[in-house]
Amino acid sequence: MPADLPPTTHALLLAAGRGERMRPLTDHCPKPLLQVRGKPLAQWHLAALARDGVRQVVINTAWLGDQIEARFGHEFGLQAPQSLGLALSNTEQTPGTLQIAYSHEGRDFGAALETAGGVCRALPQLGEVFWVVAGDVFVPDFVFASERLQAWLHSPRLAHLWLVPNPAHNPRGDFGLDPASGLALNTAAGAATPRLTYSAIGLYRRALFLPPWCSIAPGNPGGEKAALAPLLRAAMDRGLVSAELYTGAWTDVGTPQRLEQLNA
Repeated sequence: MPADLPPTTHALLLAAGRGERMRPLTDHCPKPLLQVRGKPLAQWHLAALARDGVRQVVINTAWLGDQIEARFGHEFGLQAPQSLGLALSNTEQTPGTLQIAYSHEGRDFGAALETAGGVCRALPQLGEVFWVVAGDVFVPDFVFASERLQAWLHSPRLAHLWLVPNPAHNPRGDFGLDPASGLALNTAAGAATPRLTYSAIGLYRRALFLPPWCSIAPGNPGGEKAALAPLLRAAMDRGLVSAELYTGAWTDVGTPQRLEQLNA
């Protein structure tokens, strides 16, 4: 990581979903623990985060969350990155150790709080800038430390999203992207600017989850459910969300068939 790049040392790994489309595989195993190429799906993210300098991760859980805590515990060390398929270059930061905390939404409220509700619940454990990563996407080559983040970290933007070409299961996409400005666009389906799919990886400022953008109190003591997209769209309308296209390998592991294809 370049010396002048402010460290982004916190991340929230989203692992609270029921995984309905993955049934029966998720009836007794939470989706982030399903095996992809010999390792639990969420472990790919934890290894990459540790490799790239993140030091504190909060994992939110609901369905079978105790299994996730039992599997990863409270510390994740990256001792042998080659064994995880994550070879280091000479310029990358020496691997460290992740400290893992948990936000057990299911234990506390009986169900998942959706993405924004989950972020608000975990907010007291996160920094001013933090990653939010879905635990059910497979992105083996994604780098969580990039020189391209330098400008964003010194800008007033509230979020930076990675967008991917639309997969077959989401042909209409989610958000537009203006290549000239690098802004994410609240584009309607069918508009002149085509929409891309949100990769479920983003860099966020704490301010997006505070008033005036979000009315839920930090820590979400009432267990309010809230989606992330409305917050993002409101911020996009003010030019406060940037984005970039990610063209590396990316899979939303949402069905048994996609999991089977990854493991073929």
